[in-house]
Amino acid sequence: MSAWHRLPTREVEKVWGRRNLPQPFAAGAGQRIGEIWFEPLPPCEGLLAKYLFTSEKLSVQVHPGDADAPEGMSGKEECWLVLDAKPGAKLAVGFEREVDRETMRAAALDGSIEGMLSWFEVKRGDFFYIPAGTVHAIGPGISLVEIQQNSDITYRLFDYGRPRELHLDAALAVAEGCPHDASLRSKLDFGQSRRLVDGPKFSLDYVVGGDAPGIAGPCLVMPLAGSVAVGSQVVEAGDCAALDDFADAVLAPGASALVAASLA
Repeated sequence: MSAWHRLPTREVEKVWGRRNLPQPFAAGAGQRIGEIWFEPLPPCEGLLAKYLFTSEKLSVQVHPGDADAPEGMSGKEECWLVLDAKPGAKLAVGFEREVDRETMRAAALDGSIEGMLSWFEVKRGDFFYIPAGTVHAIGPGISLVEIQQNSDITYRLFDYGRPRELHLDAALAVAEGCPHDASLRSKLDFGQSRRLVDGPKFSLDYVVGGDAPGIAGPCLVMPLAGSVAVGSQVVEAGDCAALDDFADAVLAPGASALVAASLA
């Protein structure tokens, strides 16, 4: 049996977070929890898994790639799997049409950038891969899982007048003023195993109990329903574990999990 670690959980308060969280999570009195982080540990310290819960719009933002990240840091490619969404809830990925940097700057300054983005009405199972350089935003009423490179570099272009720092010059230096590639969006059938991401920075599989997807090597295992056994230990939905080898994991009947592995 190879080594494994249940990852420590960190609750992150956000102005756009929620007071009422879905099970098995719970916000403390007066808290607005926007994110549940699973602190990275070996052998998967290059990846970060988190849940997001929104009650207000997130900022319009962008992340740099590895080549544009500050020295000694990685960039941030990420993906989202929508777990729940209120009717009409939307998120934005990329622009409706090509936008040059000067137009993007002016739109960020006057707030019109929000209307230039491609907004997608989402439901449970919607999946988006977000390459570095993609301008994006998430609207209210959404619960999702985010798997990403282990980086917290975010450049805000517009934040609806909130008193938080913007990073306009840094954002414009890395932002791609183009529509999102439709091949990076899909719909997940929660009853079937499927590879969701196959690089370049990480792979991501959705695995249903009883299937044998052939995943090997170090990975993050994040049960979404039911539990995953690793030897005599059990990882429940709402937890996340880092394993030396996915072959040591056994999904309970009816259980499902996300399995992420770093390729960088």
